[in-house]
Amino acid sequence: MPTAPLSATANFQHQSTALNNSPKRTRNTMTTAHSVYDFTIATSTGDEKALQDYRGKVLLIVNTASKCGFTPQYEGLQELHNKYHERGLVVIAVPCNQFGKQEPGSNAEVQEFCQINYGLSFPVMGKIDVNGAGRHPLYRYLTEQAGGLITDSIKWNFTKFLVDRDGQVVDRYASIQNPAAIAAHIEKLL
Repeated sequence: MPTAPLSATANFQHQSTALNNSPKRTRNTMTTAHSVYDFTIATSTGDEKALQDYRGKVLLIVNTASKCGFTPQYEGLQELHNKYHERGLVVIAVPCNQFGKQEPGSNAEVQEFCQINYGLSFPVMGKIDVNGAGRHPLYRYLTEQAGGLITDSIKWNFTKFLVDRDGQVVDRYASIQNPAAIAAHIEKLL
């Protein structure tokens, strides 16, 4: 992944921070969901997992890929899990192959990669689409609740959504945002 000049990176981080501090957008949409608890998502084995099972927890939902320049963020996500799990944080990884085909393996291969390379102990779900006509309904809801810069679509792997204990989307963080940098935001919700 080419490195952007420092000024471009600083500008992007500033824009990302400005987005994160902006009020939550409301839209007149067709989604009738009231919270993330209204959704299910397939596990890596194909079973449906009801997000209502996480009711009362703080969630960090992240679209992931194993062959991405941001893949080392798995380590930071695991550190957040280790530090805050007992206080009610659940990190949920959602693999996606829509960005540069950086998650080409099967669900079983993704699980193996995550275990061998990062020893992940938080849920890594089955692969889904986060954009386009086949976008998972959860990601339609997440992007409606916390839009992005220029467009609301997911721009790349490792976009993060922070969800409070009531299932409401609190914030969205760009791929470039390191997991450790959002620890203070998580602590406020625990």
